[in-house]
Amino acid sequence: MKSLDNYDKYQRHFSDDQFWHKLKRMARKAGIKVVYAALLLYYVLRNPGTPRADRTKIIGALGYLILPADLIPDFIPVAGYTDDLAALMWALYSVAKNVTPEVKILARQKLGEWFEDYDYSAPEDQS
Repeated sequence: MKSLDNYDKYQRHFSDDQFWHKLKRMARKAGIKVVYAALLLYYVLRNPGTPRADRTKIIGALGYLILPADLIPDFIPVAGYTDDLAALMWALYSVAKNVTPEVKILARQKLGEWFEDYDYSAPEDQS
C-alpha cells in the first residue's frame, strides 16, 4: 500500500460534495465498516475543536477514499475497498481522542438512514 505518511498529497481530492457523493454511491458495496469509519472521520473533521494536525490527517484519508484511482481499484470485488479501509483506520487510530460520543451518535444515525437493517440505537459492537 502507498505510504499513509504522505496523506497531504491526497488532501486535494477532498471536498464535502465529493465526500457525500462518493460515500452515498459506494456505501452498500464498500460495507458498513468502511462507511462508519468514513463518517466518524467526517464528523470529527467538522468539530471546530479538532486540532489542525488531526484535521490534516482526516482530510488526507478522506481524500484517499474519494480518489478515483487508488492502490486497489474500488471496482475489484471484496478487495477493492481494503486499501481505503486501511487508510481510514490509520486516520481513526491517529485521531481517536477526538471521537466523542456525539460524533459516534451522528455517524450511527447516518448509518441508520442508509442501511435499513442497521439499528443505530443498538450497542456499538454491531458496526
